[in-house]
Amino acid sequence: MKLALDTNAYTALMRNNARALEAVRQADEVMIPLIVLAELRAGFESGTLTKQNEMRLQQFLNKSSTRILAPDEHTTFHYAHLTRQLRQQGTPIPHNDLWIAALVIQHDCLLLTSDARFDYLPQIPRR
Repeated sequence: MKLALDTNAYTALMRNNARALEAVRQADEVMIPLIVLAELRAGFESGTLTKQNEMRLQQFLNKSSTRILAPDEHTTFHYAHLTRQLRQQGTPIPHNDLWIAALVIQHDCLLLTSDARFDYLPQIPRR
């Protein structure tokens, strides 16, 4: 199983959350969308443990089962479709979440998140 982590899921994992630990343990591959990576680093810059958090992130990224998911031209088609769907539903979500959702669909991942906004996208398999 390919598991993509939302920003809150990575944070939960680093805090030894049992649900996050179990989900990562069961995954064959753990994906970090580039957007999540940017959100994490932005958070690190706002805190007092920037270097420590970056070191932990690098250790996580260096694992053989971890991969960064970067958007490409194909991702934009998923993004556009999701944007249209959400507009028609009247349930817009932040752009960063749209990019994460598009990458999850493109790469056929299960998304680990506690963000209820993804409820508006029932085609996103979640954990």
